[in-house]
Amino acid sequence: MDISKKIEEMKQDPDFAENVGMILVHNGIVRGSSRGDKSKVTKLEVYPDYDKIEEIRKEILEMEGIYNIAIEAKSGVMKPGDDLLFLVVAGDIRENVKPALALLLDRVKAEAVTKKEHIEG
Repeated sequence: MDISKKIEEMKQDPDFAENVGMILVHNGIVRGSSRGDKSKVTKLEVYPDYDKIEEIRKEILEMEGIYNIAIEAKSGVMKPGDDLLFLVVAGDIRENVKPALALLLDRVKAEAVTKKEHIEG
């Protein structure tokens, strides 16, 4: 996802300026080390459940003040440094947008993405 282009697309909505005062973005990247023991990661297999992601997106979109959400979850085998997950949340004020992004991220990672790290050695 080209984040700048996605935001520009969102801004084309005639009601955007009336409803949006903040956009928050998450750009998840494949880490070079394992979260737990910091072992060197050589590659990561990622398998998103796109139907579940869409279900979560629709639920978060119903939260107070949230106007639009865009998600791109990559699938397949990736290497450290590769982009993995993009989340773009547009809404009225930070008190609504920040928790929406946090919940969206936590739920997508916990409920809709399966991954397997390949460790060096």
